Amino acid sequence: MQKTQVNNLVRSATFFQHAGISIIFVFMPIIAKDVTDSVFEIGLLVASFSFAQILSEMYFGRHSDKKGTRLKFIRIGFIGCAIAFGMHYFATDLSMFFIVRIAAGVASGIMIPAMIAYTYEANIDKKRAATVISFHALGWLAGIAAAGIANDLKLIFLISAASFIIGLMFTIKLPNPVQEKETKPGTTKTVILKNKFLFLSLLLRHIGAAAVWTILPIMIMERLGGELYHISVVYVANTLTAFILMNVMASKIHLSNVTKFKIGIGCTTFVFVGLSVVTEWWMAMPFMSLVGATWAFLFIGGNFHLMENNPRSTSTGIFSSTLSIATVIGPVIAGSIAFLFDYVAVTYFAIMIIIVAFVISLKIKK
Repeated sequence: MQKTQVNNLVRSATFFQHAGISIIFVFMPIIAKDVTDSVFEIGLLVASFSFAQILSEMYFGRHSDKKGTRLKFIRIGFIGCAIAFGMHYFATDLSMFFIVRIAAGVASGIMIPAMIAYTYEANIDKKRAATVISFHALGWLAGIAAAGIANDLKLIFLISAASFIIGLMFTIKLPNPVQEKETKPGTTKTVILKNKFLFLSLLLRHIGAAAVWTILPIMIMERLGGELYHISVVYVANTLTAFILMNVMASKIHLSNVTKFKIGIGCTTFVFVGLSVVTEWWMAMPFMSLVGATWAFLFIGGNFHLMENNPRSTSTGIFSSTLSIATVIGPVIAGSIAFLFDYVAVTYFAIMIIIVAFVISLKIKK
C-alpha cells in the first residue's frame, strides 16, 4: 500500500479518535454541574478520566513495544471507546459519571501511544509524520465545534460514540507491520530517568494548563457572559492554530525538537497571563490561539525527540501518561483554589508553576 494512502487512513482515524474524545472532555465541567454543585467534585470527576489513562497508557504503551505490533491496540481502543463514551448517555448521577469516565480513560489509553508510534513508523521522512499527527488537533477542533452546534449535552455522547466507530472503519484497511520487539527489562524506568527533565517540565506545565481548563468553561459562562456555543468558539481558536502550525512544522520550521519543546513550555506562560485579565468571553480567543501554538511546539518537539532516542510506544506512552497525571492533579488543585479563593486565582497558580517548568526544561540536552 502506498505511503500516501496509509497516511490518509491514519489521518482519518486520528481525526475521529480525537473528535470523539474532545466533544466530551472540553464540556465535562459543564456536564458535571448538572449532577453536583461542588467545584471540588467537578475537579475530581474531570481528574478521574485522566487517572485511568495514566495506568492504561503506561501499561499498553509498553505492551505495544513488547509485542512489536501497534494495530491490534489501536483497534481494541476504538472499540472500547465507542462503548465507554456511548455509555455516558445513560449516566444520571455523579457515581455513574465516575464509572463511565474511568472506563473511557482506560479505553482511550489503550490506543493513544500505539497510534502515535504507528504514525511515526509509517513515514520514512519523520518530519512528515507531523502533518499526520496534526489531525489530532483537527479532530479536537471538529469535536468542540460539533458540541457547540449540537448544543445538547446528551446528544454529544452519541456523536462521540459514532466518531469512534467511524474511526475504527478507517483502521480496517491499514497494513499491520510487525516491529522489532522491545523486551529488555526495566525499559520504562530507563526511559523516565534518561528524560527526567523533559517529563518533569511537561508535568508541571500541564498541571497548570489542566487546572485552568477545568474552570475556564465555567468562567466563560458565569463570569465572561458567554453561552455554551461560545466555549466552542474559544476552544476552536486553540485547535485550529495547533493544526496549522503542526503542518507548517513539517517543512518550514527548522529547529531541533528539544528547542521546539522548550519554546512550547516557556511561551505557555503568556497564555495564562492573558486569561487572568480578560473581561469578555471573546477576549480569550487570541490567548487560546497562542496556547494552540505552544501545544504544537511542545507536542511535536517532545514526542519526536523521545521517539528518535527511545523505544517509541513506551516513550510516547510515558509522554501521554505524564499529561494524564497532570490532568488528574490539575483539576483537583483548580477545584481547591476556586473553592478557597476564586477562578482568577487558578490562572495565577498556572503562571507560577509554568515558569518553574520552563526553568527545568532548560536542562534538557539535545
